[in-house]
Amino acid sequence: MDFTAVKSVLEEHGYRVTVCPTKQAASEYLNVQIDGTSVGFGGSMTLKELGLFESLSAHNTVLSHWNVPEGMTADEVRRKEMDTEVYLTSVNGLAATGELINIDGSGNRVASTLFGHKKVYFVVGRNKLAPTYDEALWHARNVASPKNAQRLGVKTPCAAKGDKCYDCKSPERICRGLVVLWRNMLGCDAEVVLVDEELGY
Repeated sequence: MDFTAVKSVLEEHGYRVTVCPTKQAASEYLNVQIDGTSVGFGGSMTLKELGLFESLSAHNTVLSHWNVPEGMTADEVRRKEMDTEVYLTSVNGLAATGELINIDGSGNRVASTLFGHKKVYFVVGRNKLAPTYDEALWHARNVASPKNAQRLGVKTPCAAKGDKCYDCKSPERICRGLVVLWRNMLGCDAEVVLVDEELGY
């Protein structure tokens, strides 16, 4: 995929942008860039598919609530993730017009993309990219969210049917907050790593 146009738009919106041809190349790049520091992970199948928790843990202090150390709870890890120097996550949708879209349940992931870290990386596979904001939002709500609900085993219509968002009233609903980054946040050093492979949902 040719990322030239979206790379230019994202750079105009204040992001650093790196394009990687494969997930292996992306993993190698991030392991060079992130070294000897503290790293927080947002819940992300993309990051899991890159094996970044394991590789970065070899030379950084890495916190992920998907990998809870003995004696801690997932919630305690989420809070500590917010104090790391570097934060890694993905997006649920990326518009070619430059908007980064994330839908969240507990809010820790989206909160860490807005403030508090010295560096934020968004690692994004080509399947997350849509031509317009509306199409990127549609992907986030009707593709990524149902698949995440199924992965988590929650009792929601989207998890049961796996076909679309039902804007449900289930107490186990995971879609509780929407964050759209129109531009990079002021004072934030954020980088979008575009990967020419399908990653995550």
